[in-house]
Amino acid sequence: MEFRNKEAIYLQIANHVAEQITLAKWPLEEKIPSVRDLAVELQVNPNTVVRAYEFLQNKAVILNKRGIGFFIAADAKEKIMAYNKERFLNQDLPEFFKRIYLLDITMKDLAERYKAFVTNYSSK
Repeated sequence: MEFRNKEAIYLQIANHVAEQITLAKWPLEEKIPSVRDLAVELQVNPNTVVRAYEFLQNKAVILNKRGIGFFIAADAKEKIMAYNKERFLNQDLPEFFKRIYLLDITMKDLAERYKAFVTNYSSK
């Protein structure tokens, strides 16, 4: 995983976990990697993974079963989608609109690119 400079690493890890859940690579209600295992896999400090897991736990995406580990909540996918949608609409979309306006990109251009993206992405 390559980390970006503009966002806290623990949030990027939380996003990575959320993506695994959304793509059904990590099944709902199943155990997720331990803090130590994920830290080794991502080559980060375990405390950073703890922060990511605490963030996801506060959003009720994962649950801590004491002594056993962290598990994905039954409704985790819906919670992830709702959180990400709200974040995108309030933070990313206004910046996106500004950029397409300044670059004079038309809705037709966007529609064509989006259609091509969906075709390529869904075939993976």
